[in-house]
Amino acid sequence: MAKDYIQSMLGENERIVLGTRQHWFVLSSMILLEIVVTLGVVIAISVATVNFPPAAIGFVLVLLPLLSMLRDILAWKNRQYIVTNRRVIQIFGIFNKSVVDSSLEKVNDVKMVQSFFGRLFDYGDVEILTASEMGVNLFKRIGDPVKFKTAMLNAKEKLGYEGTGARSQPAKSIPALIADLDELRKKGIVTEAEFQNKKKELLAKM
Repeated sequence: MAKDYIQSMLGENERIVLGTRQHWFVLSSMILLEIVVTLGVVIAISVATVNFPPAAIGFVLVLLPLLSMLRDILAWKNRQYIVTNRRVIQIFGIFNKSVVDSSLEKVNDVKMVQSFFGRLFDYGDVEILTASEMGVNLFKRIGDPVKFKTAMLNAKEKLGYEGTGARSQPAKSIPALIADLDELRKKGIVTEAEFQNKKKELLAKM
């Protein structure tokens, strides 16, 4: 069903290049406490049942952490990061879906951060700087971030060649990005402090 939902969002001649999720470490940290609580409840009720058999009804309490664990697993499974030949798609939600798109044409810079353990277990953060009003998209602790970043950059490079044989339009220059940010500042979409900080970051890349 999830695959059909993703396919239904794709445009004509659009195809999936790569799909990933947050690293399984994220899921483990979410359900660790629930596993401990479940085991604690089972042990406590098992001991109580030895002296008081009706206490066995307390096993119903095990359903609470189990249901919470199921919710966390489904939430992790349904949080997906997808690279197509046209855009980057973020999908959230189990029943109510939230979808955020970033056009590859508007991707100006990509930053990847991996800690020592991130390199050891193959996870990391990928930050995308775009020319849209969203500004920065941050994908935290995704699995195989190097492959994700490479797939995205390769897809952006090929954008414009497919179907037409023409090179895609070059990304906006840093002065143009600063001008766009200034317009957002004038409209009140970004604050003066945010504008100055982002301007400083952009100028540092020149």
